[in-house]
Amino acid sequence: MQNVKSFFESVKVELGKVTWPTRKETVATTSVVVLIVLLISLYLGACDIVLAKLMRLILG
Repeated sequence: MQNVKSFFESVKVELGKVTWPTRKETVATTSVVVLIVLLISLYLGACDIVLAKLMRLILG
């Protein structure tokens, strides 16, 4: 049981050393990730449509 207590004390100390992002930084980076995901999904969707039409044209 002492090992478990020691482990959690070490975890608490290490978490105190972490530099947590501010709310503004979190919102900004999340916005960038969502924007990139949307752009990539639009690009891949367009590629899928083009390739599907090309396959229909080739295969009849």
